[in-house]
Amino acid sequence: MSWLLLLTLAVIVFFNRYLFLEPKLPLRIPKLVREALSYSAPCLLIAICAPVILVDHGTLRPLPDNPYLWGAIIAVVIAYVVRHMLSAVALSLLAFYLLNWRMSAS
Repeated sequence: MSWLLLLTLAVIVFFNRYLFLEPKLPLRIPKLVREALSYSAPCLLIAICAPVILVDHGTLRPLPDNPYLWGAIIAVVIAYVVRHMLSAVALSLLAFYLLNWRMSAS
């Protein structure tokens, strides 16, 4: 029964995306809604990443000693400077692991 639920959700998500992404469909979205939708991806990314960065086993991570916070800040700076997805991911992971190793060693 769970496979049926997953299949149903996949179909719903596909058609929701298809309606907004297919340029041939005569769907008119007001300018205000279009501008609001442009912020949905960054908001979703923050909602997913913020608990990972700021919370550890139900408690708030200490901010000065938080390698996840510093790694996220460094990743944003690297992505802004490099502007190439794979290079930014690779450099961000390298920076995070080096930072995590350095902070755990001291």
